[in-house]
Amino acid sequence: MLIIGAKGFAKEVLEVLKQLNRLENIAFYDDVNHDIGDFLYSEFPILKSELQAKNFFEKVGSEFTIGIGNPQLRYKLYKKFTDLGGVYASTVSPLAIIGSFGNQIGAGCNIMTSTVITNDITIGEGVLINLCCTVGHDTLIDDFVELCPDVNISGNCHIGKFSFIGTNSTVLPNVRIGKNVIVGAGSVVTKDVPDNSLVIGTPAIIKKDLPPFEV
Repeated sequence: MLIIGAKGFAKEVLEVLKQLNRLENIAFYDDVNHDIGDFLYSEFPILKSELQAKNFFEKVGSEFTIGIGNPQLRYKLYKKFTDLGGVYASTVSPLAIIGSFGNQIGAGCNIMTSTVITNDITIGEGVLINLCCTVGHDTLIDDFVELCPDVNISGNCHIGKFSFIGTNSTVLPNVRIGKNVIVGAGSVVTKDVPDNSLVIGTPAIIKKDLPPFEV
């Protein structure tokens, strides 16, 4: 598998693959940071060009996952590496607790250690659910949403595409958060949030409008 990124969150994705006993044929991709060498932890190759990535997909394996946060960037990277011949794959920690009934998890998700997902949860493509999050029953988390560590999503919620929920935030039951929304760290969302909004506080209030994200 090719992990896109070779710093920060990419190292946490590697740990999930270690938990899954899937460390064979792992490589990283980073064409941005010039202060890194050719191997991570003196073991895993770091590819630095699209040609290297394409050759990896053709000769080693086509699966890739994204080891970088930021919903919009994750979407752009998904498009780039799919076009190079990659197949978007999920990494789900075996140390996450996932309910047995009615759950759907899309391609390319990163679900990290100690997350709890109950039942009747739909998780879209490319979603990042970070450490120690909880997601309540009958919730929809749409494509390329990012939940930072310790986020709590209550039951019957809907989180729209490309939204970012900051660390230690809480979304109360039956709340709908629109597309391309940023919820500031530590916020408590008590009512619906429109598309393209930044909300912060307890209770969370709209601080400003955001530019729409066109795909």
